Amino acid sequence: MPMLPKRGVIAAAVTALGLALLFSFKTPDTPVQTLPRAGSTGGNGGTGDGSTGGTGGTVANPGGAGATPAPQQGGRGTGNGTVTGPALQTRFGTVQLQVTFSNGKISDVQALQLPNDRQRSAQISSYVAPILRQEVLTAQGAQIDLISGATYTSYAYAQSVQAILDQANG
Repeated sequence: MPMLPKRGVIAAAVTALGLALLFSFKTPDTPVQTLPRAGSTGGNGGTGDGSTGGTGGTVANPGGAGATPAPQQGGRGTGNGTVTGPALQTRFGTVQLQVTFSNGKISDVQALQLPNDRQRSAQISSYVAPILRQEVLTAQGAQIDLISGATYTSYAYAQSVQAILDQANG
């Protein structure tokens, strides 16, 4: 019987161990928790828990534990006009929007402030701003998809749109 080199024995043992671990892996019985849609708001106002919190609110935990059901859609009943949303603080900077309504629908979204205090934040903001704008125009509301790499900005964008819709409809 030929003798295996020492490296061959070690490689075979590691491979066998890896296969044993792989085949013994069990998936969890409970479903994986997913983040709520971007239009969902968290907990009570202005506490840094992902809520809109009026002017000067904070978005510290996108998709936090206090998420509520999806918000109402569109600017129904708003008629025509422009509404400026609250300035929401994220860990990367401020997000503030202005939404223009025409015949009760969102016709334009302008970002008055997006994170830009760091070079990387400014790059990300310039990349995601037109995407988020188009998402809002398509959805006609705050239920937009979050953009990977700009989660806090996306979440604050959606929250600002929802605050504007609440203000316009209220």
